[in-house]
Amino acid sequence: MNVISTKPAEIVGARKRFTIDWRRDIIYVGFVAVVIVFAILLRDQGFVSTTSLMNILRQTAIVTVLAVGMTYVIAAAEIDLSVGSVAGLASVVTAMTLSSFGLVPGIIAGLAVGAAIGALNGALVAFVRIPSFLVTLAMMGIAFGIAQWTTASAPQPILDMTFNNVFGGGSLGPVPVLILWMLVVVVIGSVVLKKMPFGRQVLATGANKVAAEYSGIATRWIRFRVMMICSIGASLAGMLYAGRLQSGRFQWGQGDEMNAIAAVILGGTALSGGRGSVIGTFFGALLMATINYGLILGGLDTSQQQIIRGIIIVLAVALARQK
Repeated sequence: MNVISTKPAEIVGARKRFTIDWRRDIIYVGFVAVVIVFAILLRDQGFVSTTSLMNILRQTAIVTVLAVGMTYVIAAAEIDLSVGSVAGLASVVTAMTLSSFGLVPGIIAGLAVGAAIGALNGALVAFVRIPSFLVTLAMMGIAFGIAQWTTASAPQPILDMTFNNVFGGGSLGPVPVLILWMLVVVVIGSVVLKKMPFGRQVLATGANKVAAEYSGIATRWIRFRVMMICSIGASLAGMLYAGRLQSGRFQWGQGDEMNAIAAVILGGTALSGGRGSVIGTFFGALLMATINYGLILGGLDTSQQQIIRGIIIVLAVALARQK
């Protein structure tokens, strides 16, 4: 009697589910590897501790908020270089409005900054058809200049403790509010991108705009909306800066556009569009914050930190692109 042995379908399926795609999952593998290396090398400096974890999450929170909106923009095959300056302008407008008109108008004014700039960016990109790189490069300078000019380069203090506690300075039990804001933005951003029709339309627009139009997607409005989402996220980031540091300053967010773009690319979103992951973006930002924190604990100076951080980012992106 011949016995034919076959592998059950569920075992084969399980193996497929647990197969690692190095191009897709390099950010997660890299994050785990970096944590293990720092945990071994810096065990005496307290790298593996609740305090270190909270510090890393706090450091990564605002950049992650910026990067979630950037994920949508890059997934749609666009770019936004103005988010850092928008964050600074939003912090200034929020602080000045809080001082003159109170809590609710201050929050509305801060978000309105992002909505207005996002609408202008989106209209120029989607309907006037100016490349997003040029539009947002110009807007970066405009927003930064307005924030510096209106404040005469002076910080705008925020004395409203309700605002400061809700937007970055307080905590809910043992968890800082800043981290809760980050988690809310990541969850909403991930669900919309992966599960909602709008998210699928964003990816389709980035993958092939012509094909998306033939399938009935209004690609111009998709590009307009992602630019708005990104700028509103930048405004929220600026308000978190203002609440955490209890002041609005034109410098808040300066340079964060590069950190946000790096987090998005490290997280697996294609710079050419059509592929994106908010969870990957979160781990990209977390990887950079972990590297920064580990290098600081290791006693390296700023120049050495920049060199090592740059090398790690280049290696991670290179590995992710290897077939």
